[in-house]
This record gives sequence, structure tokens and C-alpha cells, in this order.
Amino acid sequence: MMDIQYWHWLVLGMVLIGFEIFIPSFTVLWFGLGALVVALALLVSPDLPMGWQLFSWAILSTAFALAWFKYLRPKMTDKTNAGIAREAIVGEMGMVIKAPSDGTRGRVRFTTPVLGDDEWTFICDEQVVVGDKVKIQEASGNTLVVFKAS
Repeated sequence: MMDIQYWHWLVLGMVLIGFEIFIPSFTVLWFGLGALVVALALLVSPDLPMGWQLFSWAILSTAFALAWFKYLRPKMTDKTNAGIAREAIVGEMGMVIKAPSDGTRGRVRFTTPVLGDDEWTFICDEQVVVGDKVKIQEASGNTLVVFKAS
């Protein structure tokens, strides 16, 4: 039977953490971190049986993943920027350059880009014609909901 050294776990941990680049879900990372802790334990106690190594890896990986999803991830939501894009565009005024007609959406142009673009498709509950000024009420996917400015 092959004798597992601490560096085997170290390499496994680094490979798993490296996979996080290709699988950006913060799932594989915790298995890699568990392997690094087992590598540290094996460095301290080289005669740790393989069964305990695998058991420790499984428990540590599960504990790290659960801690991430249950405690750390919910605290990392950026409450200061949540919805900031929506608030930044509400009330912006633009000019209708293509009026909506039977089943097609209209097009509005802004003097300064809104969310990176100066022209957007829009829907409006009121009748608008080319040249009317409209204000953004909200964004619905890639379409703006606007109302006619007085």
C-alpha cells in the first residue's frame, strides 16, 4: 500500500483550490482547504492512519462548506450597493427617438449613458411620439419602463 505523505494532501489541496478558478462556486475551495488542514495534521503527526486522514478531510471539508453557506456567505452580501444601479437610473430623462407601435417597443436616447448605453428600448403606459421627453420609472431586464415627463 502506498504511504501517503503530507505533501500529497498539500498538492491535492492546491489543485482543488486551483479548480475554483474554473468552477467559481466557492464549493471546491472548501475541499481544498480541508486537504490543506489534513496536510498540516500529517506534518505534525506523520503516523496518522489513512482512515483518519480521509475521515478528517471529509469532516473538515463539510464543516468548511457548511460554515461558508450558512454563516459567511449571507454576511457578505453587499448591502450598500444592492439595487444601487436601479436607484441611479430612476428619474433619468431621455427623448423618444422611435415611438412604440403595434407590438414593438419604443427607443429612447439619453444625453449621458445610462448603465453604459445611451439608447434603450422602452415600454410606456401612455401614448408617446418621437421627440417626447420621458423619465425612467424602472428597469425590466434589458427594457426600461418609462413615463411621459410633463
